[in-house]
Amino acid sequence: MQTPTPPSLYAWLGGMDALLRLTTRFYERVPANPTLAPVFAHMNPQHAQHVAAFLAEVLGGPETYSADHGGHPHMIRQHLNRHLTQEQRRAWLALLLDTADELGMPDDPEFRSALVGYLEWGSRLAVLNSQDGAEVNPDAPMPKWGWGEVKGPYVP
Repeated sequence: MQTPTPPSLYAWLGGMDALLRLTTRFYERVPANPTLAPVFAHMNPQHAQHVAAFLAEVLGGPETYSADHGGHPHMIRQHLNRHLTQEQRRAWLALLLDTADELGMPDDPEFRSALVGYLEWGSRLAVLNSQDGAEVNPDAPMPKWGWGEVKGPYVP
């Protein structure tokens, strides 16, 4: 008997509609968070849609973010010289996961493990790319995340 191919993380969480609900609600909650409010004080009105498109592509959905914005190099540019802290990163992660719970997104252990794995990896990369001296590799590939990623030690 052949084992069925698992759905992408994007499909499992409910696709673009679910990601738009997640990012919209998350950014609605940001102003009440004293750690995050200053980070996003001058946010573009389309920020939630851009983040949803980025996450969609990373999690196995359509490649809209790359087509419309320039992929991972563009996302890295958004973090340059922002001097993000570990405190801000942890607050971002906690609020995003709390928002996912609030919205009733899948909470099965396999999905949440994969989602948290990406969010930990991506948010730590954002902190690194926000410090002095960080540069954008114009050929940086878009991250692709699945149900179990083993990538080895980080190499900048």
